[in-house]
Amino acid sequence: MTETAPKTREELFRFLDELGIKHATKDHPPVYTVAESVSLRDEIPGGHTKNLFVKDKKDQFFLLTVEENAAVDLKTVHTLIGGASKVSFGKPEKLMEYLGVEPGSVTAFGAINDAGHNVTFVLDADLMKNDIINCHPLSNDATTSIARDDLIRFMEATGHTPLVLKVTA
Repeated sequence: MTETAPKTREELFRFLDELGIKHATKDHPPVYTVAESVSLRDEIPGGHTKNLFVKDKKDQFFLLTVEENAAVDLKTVHTLIGGASKVSFGKPEKLMEYLGVEPGSVTAFGAINDAGHNVTFVLDADLMKNDIINCHPLSNDATTSIARDDLIRFMEATGHTPLVLKVTA
């Protein structure tokens, strides 16, 4: 079995262009936490994301994409997303294997690398009230802005049907 290399930022942008999806990207120093990215708010309008890569005891993986300051109850979220048990954070090796990103660069755009459909993508309903959603373009040294409906269209084009659920407190 041959492993395919994760898609690059340029391949992501080409895919978005092929779908006719408008996107804008702002380069910035790498950010690893929401706190580090706060300084970018004035420069980049729209909903900013926090991503939680989690799994249940049956090794079902989920990516929860929520508004950057939202709280997620990891003890109960499995009841909302269809998990078989309480969830815990997925290991960095699985994050790279399934989404092609490292910790600190987790993004809904990782769907482009999940050819095996190993991950269920969950977009928080509150986040999806924003017209523009901001996500890392597969690395944490830039932020890409995309229309809410186009984010869903992108995910569907990768073969994923994201769940839009209220998963935040």
